[in-house]
Amino acid sequence: MLSLAVMMLSVAIIKGFKTEIQEKVRGYVGDIRIFKLDLNNSFELSPFTPSAQTISDLKKNKDIAYFQSYATKPGIISANDEVEGINFKGIDKTFNWTYISKHLISGRVINFTDSLNATKEIMISAYTANRLRLKAGDNFIMYFVQDPPRKRPFKIVGIYDIGVEEIDKGFVLGDINIIRRLNNWKPDQIGGIEIKLKDFSKLVPVSDEIYLNLEMKLKSESVQEYFPNIFTWLSLLDVNTRVLLILMMIVGVINMITALLIMILERTNMIGMLKAFGMTNYSVMKIFLYNALYLVGIGLLLGNILGLGLGFIQQFTHIFKLDQSNYYLAYVPVEIHFSDVLVLNIATLVICVLVLVLPSMLVSRISPLKAIRFK
Repeated sequence: MLSLAVMMLSVAIIKGFKTEIQEKVRGYVGDIRIFKLDLNNSFELSPFTPSAQTISDLKKNKDIAYFQSYATKPGIISANDEVEGINFKGIDKTFNWTYISKHLISGRVINFTDSLNATKEIMISAYTANRLRLKAGDNFIMYFVQDPPRKRPFKIVGIYDIGVEEIDKGFVLGDINIIRRLNNWKPDQIGGIEIKLKDFSKLVPVSDEIYLNLEMKLKSESVQEYFPNIFTWLSLLDVNTRVLLILMMIVGVINMITALLIMILERTNMIGMLKAFGMTNYSVMKIFLYNALYLVGIGLLLGNILGLGLGFIQQFTHIFKLDQSNYYLAYVPVEIHFSDVLVLNIATLVICVLVLVLPSMLVSRISPLKAIRFK
C-alpha cells in the first residue's frame, strides 16, 4: 500500500513539477525564437526585417499556436536611490497577453491602443519591484546602454510574478517602438520572433523544420537551448524518479516475500496434512499464491485510495507549500494521469506475482512426515 502510494505520488509530482516549470518558461519566452544570424552575442539583438515568405511559412505551420515580434535592449533602472540592471523586452500590439495576465499580481497590461502613452508604460516583475521598492503607478527613469547612454521616463502599469528567477530578474516589458527610436531602426525592423507551439512534445522536430525553412540571414533556437540549465535540471528529475520507483518496488516485493514465507512457516502442519491426503505440490503452492495475491490486491486497492486521495487533495487545495525562490513554485504541483496509475498497478501486480513464485516453491521441499511432527 505504502510503496504503491509513494510511487504514484512521485510520478505525479515529478510530472507536475516539470510541466509547471516548462509552462513558466514557455509562457514568457516562447518555444522557439528566430533572430538574425550574425556574431552578436550581446543582450541586444541585431535588427532584421522578416520576409513575406518567412511570415507565410510560420502562418501555414499547423504546429504553431501563435508567433509574435520582439526586440531587446539592456538598461539600468534608477529608483529610490537604488539601481538595477535589466533587459528591456520590446513588444507590440500583437503580443499574446494570456500568460502574463495569469501571473499579474497588480495593475494591468500595456495599452497599445493609446499610442501616445504606450511608449511610457512598462511592466516589471515582482522581483524587480521589491528590490527597487516600486509598485504599480510609480514612475522611474531607465538608462539604456549605448554610446552615449540615453534615459527615458516610464510609468509602471503592471507587476507580474513568473516565479523563475532567471526571467523575473532579467526582463521588463515595454513598447518595441522605444528600441526602434533609440537604435534608429526602420518601422518594420524587429529583433526576433517568438513562436509558441501547440504541442511541446514536438519541439525538436518542429524546431528543426523551422530552421531548415528559414532564409539564409536568420537562425532559430529552441527554449531548451535558450535556458539549458533549467531543462538539464528538469531532465535530472527523471533519474530521481526512476531510483525512487526501484527502491519502492524493492521494499514492496521484500514485504510480500516476507509475508508469504511467514504464512508458509505458520502452516507447515497444514501443508504436511494436505500432502499426506494426496494433494500435489503445485496445488498446495496455488493455495498460498492465491492468498498472497489476495493480500497484494488489498494493498493495491488501499495504495490507490491513499495515493490518489493525497494527489487530488494537493491538486485542488495546494495544501503543501514550497519556497518559490528555490523551487520556482509556491506549492507542490501534482499531475495525475490515468495511464501512469494503470501502468504502476499492473507492473506492481506482475512483479509481485513473478517474485512470489520462488518462495512458494518452498512448499515442495516440505516432507509430509516431518511437517506433521513439526510444532
